[in-house]
Amino acid sequence: MPAPEIIKKLVDQFTQNRDSYRSGKYNEAQLRQEFLDPFFEALGWDVYNKNGYSLDYREVVIEDSLDIEGTSKSPDYAFKIGKERKFYVEAKKPKVDIQYDIHPAYQLRRYAWNAHLPLSILTDFEELAVYNCKNRPNPQDSAATGRELFIKFTEFVDRWDELAAIFSKEAVLKGAFDRYAESSSGKKGTTEVDDAFLEDIESWRKSLAQNIALRNPQGMDERRLNFAVQMTIDRIIFLRICEDRGIEPDEQLKDLAKAPNIYPRLVELFKRADQKYNSGLFHFAAEKGNDSPADTFTPGLIIDDKIFKDIFKGIYYPCEYIFKEIPVEILGQVYEQFLGKVIHLTAGHQARIEEKPEVRKAGGVYYTPRYIVDYIVSNTVGKLLEGKTPAEAAALKIVDPACGSGSFLLGAYQYLLDWHEKWYLENDPEKWAKMKEPPISQVVGGWRLTTQKKKEILVNNIHGVDIDAQAVEVTKLSLLLKVLEGETGQLSLGFERVLPDLGHNIQCGNSLIGEDYFAGRLVVEDEERRRVNPFDWPTAFPQVFARGGFDAVIGNPPYIRMEEFKEDKDYLRKIYRSHDERSDIYIYFIEKMQYVLKKLGIFGMIVSNKFLRANYGAPIREFLRSYVSIDKIIDFSGLPVFSGATVRTIILLTSKNDQSKNIEYSAPFSLDVFEKINSKVISVDEAVKETHYFVDVNTLDNHSWNFSESDKAEVFSKIKNYGISLQEYCNGQIFMGIKSGCIEAFVINEAKMNEILENDPKSKEIIFPYLNGREIRRYKINYGKNYLIYTFHGIKISSYPVIEEHLKKFKTKLRNRATKQEWYELQQPQFSYYRYFNGEKIIFPDISTTTRFALDESGYFGSNTTYFIPGRDLFLLGLLNSKIGQFYFKSVCAGLEGKNETYLRFFGQYLAGFPVAKPENKKQFIVLVERMLELNKRTPATPQEQLELQRNIAATDRQIDALVYQLYDLTPEEIAIVEGEN
Repeated sequence: MPAPEIIKKLVDQFTQNRDSYRSGKYNEAQLRQEFLDPFFEALGWDVYNKNGYSLDYREVVIEDSLDIEGTSKSPDYAFKIGKERKFYVEAKKPKVDIQYDIHPAYQLRRYAWNAHLPLSILTDFEELAVYNCKNRPNPQDSAATGRELFIKFTEFVDRWDELAAIFSKEAVLKGAFDRYAESSSGKKGTTEVDDAFLEDIESWRKSLAQNIALRNPQGMDERRLNFAVQMTIDRIIFLRICEDRGIEPDEQLKDLAKAPNIYPRLVELFKRADQKYNSGLFHFAAEKGNDSPADTFTPGLIIDDKIFKDIFKGIYYPCEYIFKEIPVEILGQVYEQFLGKVIHLTAGHQARIEEKPEVRKAGGVYYTPRYIVDYIVSNTVGKLLEGKTPAEAAALKIVDPACGSGSFLLGAYQYLLDWHEKWYLENDPEKWAKMKEPPISQVVGGWRLTTQKKKEILVNNIHGVDIDAQAVEVTKLSLLLKVLEGETGQLSLGFERVLPDLGHNIQCGNSLIGEDYFAGRLVVEDEERRRVNPFDWPTAFPQVFARGGFDAVIGNPPYIRMEEFKEDKDYLRKIYRSHDERSDIYIYFIEKMQYVLKKLGIFGMIVSNKFLRANYGAPIREFLRSYVSIDKIIDFSGLPVFSGATVRTIILLTSKNDQSKNIEYSAPFSLDVFEKINSKVISVDEAVKETHYFVDVNTLDNHSWNFSESDKAEVFSKIKNYGISLQEYCNGQIFMGIKSGCIEAFVINEAKMNEILENDPKSKEIIFPYLNGREIRRYKINYGKNYLIYTFHGIKISSYPVIEEHLKKFKTKLRNRATKQEWYELQQPQFSYYRYFNGEKIIFPDISTTTRFALDESGYFGSNTTYFIPGRDLFLLGLLNSKIGQFYFKSVCAGLEGKNETYLRFFGQYLAGFPVAKPENKKQFIVLVERMLELNKRTPATPQEQLELQRNIAATDRQIDALVYQLYDLTPEEIAIVEGEN
């Protein structure tokens, strides 16, 4: 877009009076009013709030207060979309040297870094600098550090397009700002505020844990040590944030370091905080009316002064943190990572920090994206609030049964705060402000909920459970900080106890296992009780269950396979209708939470999509169909919802009312739409409108759930009902290959094989060519020259002395690292079908993006990443590799997210139902498949030959597909649907 006339006038005006503006007499306020306000209005921003938006929703907030070096200083402008800040602008009078002065640049970058804003602007109109603010700022950084753009006022007209393409309101709304920020954020050494703060609190945990373990050896165990460290860190962070918000006296923690015996004086500060906040965070003595257990343990600890001196040094200037500017949600992300590790005590009573086993197996901690939280909350809590008054809303009970660091509960609480504020603003706020205990009060520029009202909403509506005691404390901390968000020094004028004790709202326990776990046992060992941590819902929340249960269940349950819960398997089998030996723990959360809900209650969670198609999902599919109304399924398959994780997810929304006939299903978004959701350009709700359609619940069977659109579903249904199932066709002979690493099978390369055969030629009898799934392609095998020593089928290993020696070493190594149970399982016969390996067979990989079925004519042994069907069946081979085969398997196979593609799992359970149509002209079909096999064996020498071969293969493929379409009696319209899916 060309520069508007106002920009040209501003540039001319500045040119004519430049010396006067640079004299030092011209101040920031004049600059902003005369130049910057119209400059940003020209970029489409409502600088003067002409739209009349409420305080929280103004597009431009001027003088957003921040605390810098103990004095009040504000970023001059904060630009927002809705309630979300996008970037800051810091104004300086023209006398300041924007290009070279390091202090303004550091000041701006520090603002934005703490607020988690990727880009911000520093300008005196004469010069304009755009900074990447994702790197940790340093007071000694040059003014050029992090600078992305530098534009002089004389260039504004010519470079207006460049500026508008990033910072205009339109550019922000369309995602251009976020794309630019993302493209500029991948520089080496980037340390965002959450990464930096995580690194710091992890170092505090380590030093506190080691010192407390050293100085307090009596009665200290791992549970107490983890509690002491967690609570000490939480209390310090809470008070430091309150200082930055003006609620606590400045530098009170820092002042403690000026004299010895810091910890006893710190405990006194904590106790004074209890009188002020009434929070369980600072609950040290029994009180009338408060039955929460008091912390009598941590006040008596001995902790060295040096520990606290180091911690306090890291949280006061010149540290880079501005604590009140770090969003509570960002602190939640930090704590989510923090909770992935735990303190262990060695035999020598030394503290070590280790990753939790479940986190290690999952490959890390994955924080639920905000847009997922917002969607689930708006479609559960939001639905429940429709048409209600605040008095009616107070009765709603919301729970997250695996709350972690509290991201879903924070989202629900924020939604409730926004809803209440909006309701009061639309219903005569002045009337409500005059009440004896007003829910709303007037502040500069608008209206806000009172602290008392925010506290009431939290206590009335928000509940959570987690099996991890540390997670429970973090959730409480996050919610308490949210109560105080936006508060100022007014709270420090008196000692009113402004915060609730959340001990009854957020509780520790195993959401899936109740006290009936120990039924019939008189005595239960403490260690076992601690491991199980049973949780009885009606006892824990008596007032909730007196009214029938919770109104809404929200969250992201853990995804952990049942192998991790062998001790609890019998209980789960007995209690849960959805139990399966191969199940995942999220399945039990889906079922259990339906019992926790009251009539008409709403369930909303993000879960793995595997239960839709996997065999182990059959019981939960049947349970959902018969017990609840399945309202919505938002499919994120193929999209990287959890960065770095490969789990395929859906949002599942159900309700406890009369079953709906239709399920609203939203097909996976395109990557372009997904990026817009990630960049907050559009919401999930807006994206769903473009991709949703309805599926008749009666079309879903218990074999697997296919949510194709009606025309696709009809074609799928037609194909599925042809002929007989593959399970029946091949007499159930769909086998998995051999797992190497068990005691009867291990893999060697060609060089090792040659070495063995050179010393013992007879060993060739038990060495076999061996395939991995990646070596199997469509109609061909790319053999990688690996071999399997396979010793189980009744042979005497002593007959092969060289291999016997190798196997002896291997067994010793395996035995040393295996548990007793693992060793037992490894010694059991695993394969009764080894005889099939030597014959011809159809072989295929367990995971692939497309159908990859090949004919094995050489008698390969396969790894456990391969499956096979015995026999030379060329008709079946062509059928499985056809477009109809691909269409079918895309509909029924569970999947796995790769870096750039979605991989289908070609497990036997998904192939078993494949419909094998009766061939009308099998001979013609086999001729074409033989032709395809022959073509795939060729090795072209030139590019021309390669092109010719590709064309021949494509032509033969089309011929095979044409015959397959005839077999399934597809119309041209139905063929077009199948072709479109491929």
